[in-house]
Amino acid sequence: MLARAAELVHTRPASSMTAFGHDHIWVETTNSMPQPSTAVRIRVNGVDHDVSAEPDAPLLYVLRNELSLNGPKFGCGVGQCGACTVHVDGAPRRSCVTPVSAIAGKDVVTLEGLGTPDRPHPLQQAFIDEQAAQCGYCINGMIMRAAALLARTPRPSRDDILSAMDANLCRCGTHMRIVRAIERAAAGSAAGPAGREG
Repeated sequence: MLARAAELVHTRPASSMTAFGHDHIWVETTNSMPQPSTAVRIRVNGVDHDVSAEPDAPLLYVLRNELSLNGPKFGCGVGQCGACTVHVDGAPRRSCVTPVSAIAGKDVVTLEGLGTPDRPHPLQQAFIDEQAAQCGYCINGMIMRAAALLARTPRPSRDDILSAMDANLCRCGTHMRIVRAIERAAAGSAAGPAGREG
């Protein structure tokens, strides 16, 4: 009996475990055997990467654990809060529920791909200017969703902003500062599609 139980409990590779908001806290799973890892080529922030991952491994885990991109955050793990939002071919996507196999051949952009500390994206600068972050955990998703909004609607109305951002959660209650930051970026942005001045 104990030997059978020991066989059932196994530690899956980091790319397939469940993380609770921290890089080194993992949950062992007992419900299925791990799938074989395969080589997957993904393009992230304009650079091609060959990663070894299970086909159903969430993109979020690959970005954080394999590529050390910590902009996307693990929030709920079920695609509800938006903290893990990235762009896939320009559209906002919840990376916690997107299998890495689904993005082969597509362009992924994370928060790190929008701007740099020296040359931040207009939205990043606007969030700083408006002090829109409190704990900061949701801000990755807020900025990524707002960047997608401004790419398709450069001068959104407040209703446009509220409608677009309704899909992302903020527990700290800085919603109005977030809205003001998006309005500030929309009003002052003369940047190109990548958000950086030429």
